[in-house]
Amino acid sequence: MQKITFGQRNQTEPLGSHSKMIIQDIIEAIEAVCPRAYQESYDNSGVQVGDTKREATGALLCVDVTEAVLEEAIRLGCNLVIAHHPILFKPLKRLTGSSYVERCVELAVRHGLVLYAAHTNADNAPQGLNALLAERFGLLNTRPLEPLQGKLLELVTFVPTEYADALRQALWQAGAGRLGHYDCCSFSHAGTGTFRAAEGANPFVGAIGELHHEAEERISLVLPAYRQGAVLQALHAAHPYELPAVSLIPLANDHPSAGGGIVGDLPSPMSEREMLLHIKEVFGLKVLSHSARRERPLRRMAICGGSGAFMWRRAAQEGADLFLTGEAKYNDFFDAGEHLLLVTIGHYESEEVANELFMRIISQKFPTFATHKSSVATNPVNYL
Repeated sequence: MQKITFGQRNQTEPLGSHSKMIIQDIIEAIEAVCPRAYQESYDNSGVQVGDTKREATGALLCVDVTEAVLEEAIRLGCNLVIAHHPILFKPLKRLTGSSYVERCVELAVRHGLVLYAAHTNADNAPQGLNALLAERFGLLNTRPLEPLQGKLLELVTFVPTEYADALRQALWQAGAGRLGHYDCCSFSHAGTGTFRAAEGANPFVGAIGELHHEAEERISLVLPAYRQGAVLQALHAAHPYELPAVSLIPLANDHPSAGGGIVGDLPSPMSEREMLLHIKEVFGLKVLSHSARRERPLRRMAICGGSGAFMWRRAAQEGADLFLTGEAKYNDFFDAGEHLLLVTIGHYESEEVANELFMRIISQKFPTFATHKSSVATNPVNYL
């Protein structure tokens, strides 16, 4: 698996669309890779506290927001804190300082900090957290373990033949026509369109009151549902007709590259002992938990950062010999152990890679912007 890179800003252009770096510019860069439309229904990713239209002075990256993290941001002069876990997972009914969540919100407001979270959208994104975990093991032929559903649309439109190429280019640039590792995907079919313009119309071709026949192409493309607005805007800007015919059809297809967890092939088979020691080395662990060893070579690996044990059956169905996640229940080690090697390394330990994800996105888009990984260990689980 190749190292993930994101689009880099042209060094001659201004930061974002402003003369100064605006907090919203940073958030848009994050969401270009981790669209909020990919978050789970129970989640609360996005802006938690603060005004994103303000100038950005620096960003602090963390897994969790705590008072110590916010104090670090203040000390470093960062007015944007980007976390993996949302601090506001449930609505607040009062601000009395009686919990760490309330105290963090009060501290952020008092010091003008913006709190932002990219949680399950970062987990589910094609180039998100699980993809970076897979990169650490060099997994090949990767695909989502639980693909997202109901996130794709098919767009169908009709355009005069001589304008078809320009329209396709505009739709591709707006985010349509991307399938997995392929882009510029579309299908076209030649035909004849008919229409008659009534009084008050401003037809591109044809005359008022006359039936017109036009050589047209039928163009169809797949697009992520969250890109619908941008794609339609591009279509209307590039289409010559006053009123283009457009259909948007919801698709039941699995998303080819977005979803929970990831599964792929190891570069070469490994023994269970070799892999367990390798996992400890990769994450810098003193200890990990695993189900009973089956003494079989490992060829395919599935990964889900965080609380992903519920996916072990899916991992087994996908032919995985090993499933790595953050945490699991006691009985999961019994049940999963009959089908694969289940390994848990700790919730925090499996998602600390989120800081690396955010750092890559920001540094590749805005290489001169002050971005820091938090030095505060926010793991609430302690080991003796």
